[in-house]
Amino acid sequence: MQSPISRRRFLERSTQLAMTAGAAGSLLAACGGSTAASGSTNTTITFWNAYNVTDPENQTLLNKVIPAFHKKYPNITIKSQNIPYNSLLQKLIATASGGAGPDVVRTDIIWMPQLAKIGALVPTDDIVAQRKSDFYPGPLATCAYKGKYYGLPLDTNTRVVFYNKTLLSQAGFNQAPTTTAEFQTMAAKVTALNKSFYGYAEGGLDPWNILPWIWSFGGSVTNDDYTKASGYINSQQSVAALEYLVKLYNSHTLAPNLLGGSSYSPDDEFGKGHVGFILEGPWVPPTMKQTYASLQYDMVPMPTGPDGSSSSVVGGEDIAVMSSSKNIDAAKTFMQFMTSEDAQVLMGEVGQMPVLTKLTDDSRMPAYFSMFAKQLQTAKPRPVTPNYTKIETILTDAFNRVFRGQASAQAALDSAAQQIDPLLS
Repeated sequence: MQSPISRRRFLERSTQLAMTAGAAGSLLAACGGSTAASGSTNTTITFWNAYNVTDPENQTLLNKVIPAFHKKYPNITIKSQNIPYNSLLQKLIATASGGAGPDVVRTDIIWMPQLAKIGALVPTDDIVAQRKSDFYPGPLATCAYKGKYYGLPLDTNTRVVFYNKTLLSQAGFNQAPTTTAEFQTMAAKVTALNKSFYGYAEGGLDPWNILPWIWSFGGSVTNDDYTKASGYINSQQSVAALEYLVKLYNSHTLAPNLLGGSSYSPDDEFGKGHVGFILEGPWVPPTMKQTYASLQYDMVPMPTGPDGSSSSVVGGEDIAVMSSSKNIDAAKTFMQFMTSEDAQVLMGEVGQMPVLTKLTDDSRMPAYFSMFAKQLQTAKPRPVTPNYTKIETILTDAFNRVFRGQASAQAALDSAAQQIDPLLS
């Protein structure tokens, strides 16, 4: 049975149903008046996004957020147009120089450097200089490319450890793990409870799944300025993290579904009480409440590795103004509004996690956001480089070869480093 939970529900929306832009587009009419962004001139701003048309986020955008913007800036009309995720990037690239694209776009965070490299985005250094402290550092880092900022963080997420309180109690533990050593011990004990149980289940072997462990072990993919992988992805710390996970897998503590070819759903099996730990994001608690209401679980940050590090991966989307826009000032006004407290609260109420640190413990936000906000203080973006998708493929292949016993962790990561280095130049 297919899982009702999509692990990239807030991240990449790669499972959304395709819809034509014409059918998905919607126009909200504005009132008369004046605006600080465009004087007395009526201006229309086109906003491309990959929201699923029927999702609560899209309905809140259309029925609450955009009307609030129109009330504040009555001479700027926002035309929201839904573009299927799988075609959005190519449409942006194709229209970047022709002027037929949007004024503002909600973009996957991993696309930002590619769009910045081709000159498709308006720099935002002036805005970031004034607002840098407003944002979580991880999400803001996704807007940086070669020393400049492009766009602003719009919504975010990260992954934390979900644990089954009942299974841990049955295994003899009354608290969650705080270190990777404790995690390994507890997961093994949960596995021993029942031959159909697994201590830990993971959704796959791409960087989204593996990098939290590499970072928490003190490893990394590249150096800080994304110019070199050798000595980083194949460092002692990165190798140790991968060997740690392979040990969990070989001892049957880590469920085998992560190699693919299985209908096994870590989230569903966790909900059914068959798994001790999963790493997941803020899209999971609402579904657990609805589908697995009797489950006794809680959440904690990633366990610390040997050097005391605890980190996870940043997901989410950014918002940016396209260089081809003929209304850049008005477009910037809308971009700023979408990252304002008012707009962030409205979208947060339907599950889109805010990027503003001031909303970390805000009572208007779902209570479960607080754990993810805590993890975001140390969460990191995947390499911010135009060639990230190629790097992702290289890393996923390396991880697979190690888990399949086709190469040692050191050999696979040495090879990955050699392949990644030329992509960073």
